[in-house]
Amino acid sequence: MSLIEARALSRVYDLDSGRVTALDRVSLDIEAGDLVAVMGPSGSGKSTFMNLIGCLDRPTGGHYRLDGVAVETLGSDGLAELRNRKLGFVFQQFNLLPRVDACANVELPMVYAGADRKTRRQRALAALGRVGLAERAHHRPMQLSGGQQQRVAIARALVNEPRLLLADEPTGALDSRTALEILALFQDLNREGVTVVLVTHDAEVARHARRVIRFRDGRLLSDQRQEAADARTALASIDSRAAAEPDPAPEPVP
Repeated sequence: MSLIEARALSRVYDLDSGRVTALDRVSLDIEAGDLVAVMGPSGSGKSTFMNLIGCLDRPTGGHYRLDGVAVETLGSDGLAELRNRKLGFVFQQFNLLPRVDACANVELPMVYAGADRKTRRQRALAALGRVGLAERAHHRPMQLSGGQQQRVAIARALVNEPRLLLADEPTGALDSRTALEILALFQDLNREGVTVVLVTHDAEVARHARRVIRFRDGRLLSDQRQEAADARTALASIDSRAAAEPDPAPEPVP
C-alpha cells in the first residue's frame, strides 16, 4: 500500500526577482515500510519535496495523499493534527530544548496531542529505551554527546508512533562513526515497520537506503532500488579493526 502518493506535485514561489519553480510536477509513490533516501544538490527540490510531504508547506499544484488522506483539502488545524498523528521529524541540529531533560524533550509532541502527564512520561521513557537511552532520560542536552542528542530527537519523533519518519540531513552534524550508529538505528526502526525517508546530499548515507530518489532543478531525475549497505555490519568491522590494532607505545620519559 502506498503511504505517500504524489501526483504532478509542484511548488512555485513568487519572489521579487520573479517566479521560482522549486518543485516541478513530481509524481511518485512511497510504500509503507520502505527506507528511502532523497538526494540532490542545493536547489534541486529535495527539501521542498520533504516540506510538502511533511505537511510543512502547501503545494501550488498537483495532489498529495498521505496514508489515504487528501492533504490539499485540509485547513491549518487539519494539517497540524495530521502532522502530529502521522509524522515524526528529525533534523540535523537536533532542536532540543536545552533547559529540560531528555524525557521532557521527548514528551513535547504528546503535550500538543493533549496526552495526560502519566501517559506522556511512560511513553517518553519507552521511546528513549527504544533508541538505547533509557539510562540518560534525566540528562539535559548539554550533558549528552551529539549522537545521544540525535537519539533523543529520534525518540521524540517516534513517541506518537508515526506512520512516517522524515529525517533531514540527520547525520550532517555527526562524525562518521556516530553517523553509522544513527543509520543503524534508522535501519532497525525500518525493520520494525517504520517508514523512513532520509533527505541527504551524502552518497554514503544514501547507500544505507533501499531506494534512492534524486532531484535536479525541481524535477525527479531518477528513482532506483538498491541493496542497502548494513550499518551494523560496518560498525562491527570498525570495532574489529580497532580491537586488532596494537596499543600505541608509551612516550619515553625524559
